[in-house]
Amino acid sequence: MPQLIASVEGVEIQHVYLKNNRTTLGRRPYNDIVLDNLVVSGEHCVFELKGLADVYIEDLGSTNGTYINGQMIKSRQLLLDNDIIAIGNFRIQYLAASEHEQPLVSEKTGTMPLEALGFPGTSGALQASLKVLSGSSAGLEVPVVKAVTTFGRPGVAVVAISHRRDGYYVAHMDGETQPTLNGKSIGYKAIPLSHHDVLNLAGTEMEFLLQPR
Repeated sequence: MPQLIASVEGVEIQHVYLKNNRTTLGRRPYNDIVLDNLVVSGEHCVFELKGLADVYIEDLGSTNGTYINGQMIKSRQLLLDNDIIAIGNFRIQYLAASEHEQPLVSEKTGTMPLEALGFPGTSGALQASLKVLSGSSAGLEVPVVKAVTTFGRPGVAVVAISHRRDGYYVAHMDGETQPTLNGKSIGYKAIPLSHHDVLNLAGTEMEFLLQPR
């Protein structure tokens, strides 16, 4: 099925399969895709799935606009394979339903695409997030809202953060570059995360945070 890969400074932050007829993107938490940054409007744009594979994008009157391959869109537009959507410093790659549908994890894990799991994490009093510490996106905070969320650059370094009943865990899933947690290498076996842990993915540092909802 069609999919979107959102990234900041080349680091993947969300991977979404477009399964519904309508998928909204915005800063507000009720959107299907949440990008919690002031450059993103509360209700920024919408993706509409028509038939089996055609996906249209429409800007919802956002403040900063929605760009496709460098051009601001003025009206509803059909997306083509490998189109790049830009919203501020966010880049979202559109992949049509095709040979792109491959797991983002190493074959040795025997795991299906992580975002395809789709089940919610357990509820709790604390909200998990990753705060970017380096680069031009320093200060950007990305919420961790699913039971399993992948971060990283496919083929370079990909980790999965999983929400279990006893807390959050991180594991190396794919890529030749070894990610680290507090300066120590992360292996394929999941290890627990703590508030203020620092994750390094291919040179980009991110701080794991647990804060009241």
